Amino acid sequence: MMLSREELAEPLEFLPPVEFAFSYGSGVFPQPADRAMQEKPMIDYILGVSSPADWHTKNIDKNPHHYSSWLAKFGGNWVSGVAEKVGVGVHFNPFVPWKDKTIKYGVIGMDNLKSDITTWKTLYISGRLQKPISVLVDKDDVEVLNVSNLKAALYAALLLTPPEFTEEELYMNICSLSYLGDIRMFFAEDKQKVQKIVRGSTERFRGLYRASVLDAKKAGLLSTPPSFGVDPQAKLYQNVSTSDVATLVGGLPKAVLARLAAQTGVSAEGQRSDISMAVAQSKVGHQQLVRRAIGRIVRRSSIRQSISGFFAAGGVNAVHYVIQKSSKAWRSWIR
Repeated sequence: MMLSREELAEPLEFLPPVEFAFSYGSGVFPQPADRAMQEKPMIDYILGVSSPADWHTKNIDKNPHHYSSWLAKFGGNWVSGVAEKVGVGVHFNPFVPWKDKTIKYGVIGMDNLKSDITTWKTLYISGRLQKPISVLVDKDDVEVLNVSNLKAALYAALLLTPPEFTEEELYMNICSLSYLGDIRMFFAEDKQKVQKIVRGSTERFRGLYRASVLDAKKAGLLSTPPSFGVDPQAKLYQNVSTSDVATLVGGLPKAVLARLAAQTGVSAEGQRSDISMAVAQSKVGHQQLVRRAIGRIVRRSSIRQSISGFFAAGGVNAVHYVIQKSSKAWRSWIR
């Protein structure tokens, strides 16, 4: 049973004020699952705040039990510092009891959040915003800013997709972007995670990407059948000429372009058009170059965040979380 927006927002009343907040994941949008794997998931939140150090200081005073005991003793500056210097700017408090549920919330500074949306520096928050979410607070028009993130996600997915594909395959490629290279996918995630997310939220993906798909169609980058938006198996087609590939590459965020420039020998300070054409004309193939560029961003972020999360959660909670995730992954692999 899905929770209402009002129900999802209730825990925020007992936390310091935030500028932006959304909930996401299987605790918000139920996913298809085998009976053997059915369990009550945590409800996940991301909270954007103006000053993480100040926010954590207030929250430690208000909710010290949300933090590992050793970390709470050092105060908000320390919590924020670990997230920034060790992780990718996000501090998570997992296993927080809320009524008959369990929640997990991550806190990030608004500057870092906005930067990731526009540049894909870490693809950590931007990756989550490429999937269906429930926005609970938006005092800073983040949803408007996220439109560019959704368009970039569509372009990246098209670059990783063959000339002919289904609507469902397109959404699965979009969904998989933030998992490319993620070290957790090797030991701590369900191997069918992407498929379950998409099949549990097809209509929501349509709502997120319909405008971008239609804009790409108008630009001549792809064509859609009359059944698009109705049948997930409807066939779409895209043009893969050098100029079309260059157009898609040119629509990718700054951090991806920088890695593509390094792979193709183009100066990182070079024009966007120079990088785009180099990728489009590369003998290696644009799919491999783009996949490698995004994968390296995600891999670096997942390693940093895993280390940060282990220290932040504390020994018992960290082990508990790893066991929980690994158990779910193991069950999916032995099906």
